[in-house]
Amino acid sequence: MHSVQVKPSDGIGTNMIVSFHPLYEGDKNILCAGRDPGERERTAMRSARAVILPQGCRKSLYRMARATCPLVFPNYDKRFEYPDKIGQALLFRKYEAIHPETETFGSVADFRETYASYREFEKKRYPLVFKFDWGGEGHNVFLIKDARELQQMMSRAASYEKTGQYGFLLQEFIPSRGRSLRVVVIDTLTKTYWRRHGNPDAFYTNLSKGAVLETDSAPLLQEAGKKAVIAFSQRTGIDLAGFDLLFSEKSLARGLIEPLFLEINYFFGRKGLGGSDAYYKLLQREIDRWIDVHVRR
Repeated sequence: MHSVQVKPSDGIGTNMIVSFHPLYEGDKNILCAGRDPGERERTAMRSARAVILPQGCRKSLYRMARATCPLVFPNYDKRFEYPDKIGQALLFRKYEAIHPETETFGSVADFRETYASYREFEKKRYPLVFKFDWGGEGHNVFLIKDARELQQMMSRAASYEKTGQYGFLLQEFIPSRGRSLRVVVIDTLTKTYWRRHGNPDAFYTNLSKGAVLETDSAPLLQEAGKKAVIAFSQRTGIDLAGFDLLFSEKSLARGLIEPLFLEINYFFGRKGLGGSDAYYKLLQREIDRWIDVHVRR
């Protein structure tokens, strides 16, 4: 079951806004959670000037919106074109975003075809980072210190493949003083904050792994990270996401400020933005601004 609500508005007609976001009120509001859209949704979109989608929208809903309406927020073209961690690595590579050296593998068999033996892989330098293709906020991400631990992860990957879950990547480990920079993009708004672990040698910098928030430290690095994300977002069209960046400890020691793109989180925590209420106020304000610029100009 789903509901459709219509709000009386002067916008009904050529400038009608259809919202699928449960917390953003448009001229017509449709709930489409947990199901694919149908003809009713298609008809509403065809009559709309713009469509507002929730962060958790399905690919089918997004594709329908893009095919039937001239203006859609957020822009999830790259989210669905380059899905999950492997897709993001390919996206960084395509747009020449500086990121840790990364190799992607569709399966354990792909890895073994690339490296005839673990001994051949020993030419690589440990430690390295092993990431399964799915998961976020530090889940399914592991620091690999030697060949034994790599073999264990390959065994785990083979077990996952028996359940239909494929894909992983191997990434250069970047010592970063136990911190990562989160840059949140909401259309033209950007917010930055650090996630820092008390132990500078810690691998994980996620809040769920014991890190804490910092907003004021290293402002020059925050500004460099913000500029890098803004440039990347302008090139890719990504307008609602949380980017995770690292700054290499070794590079900083040489006086080099170079943000490294780590991941894109299309679902991101809100503590660093002041909590859910503060985030939704920011989101509503930016959607209003987006509508004023693109729809009612």
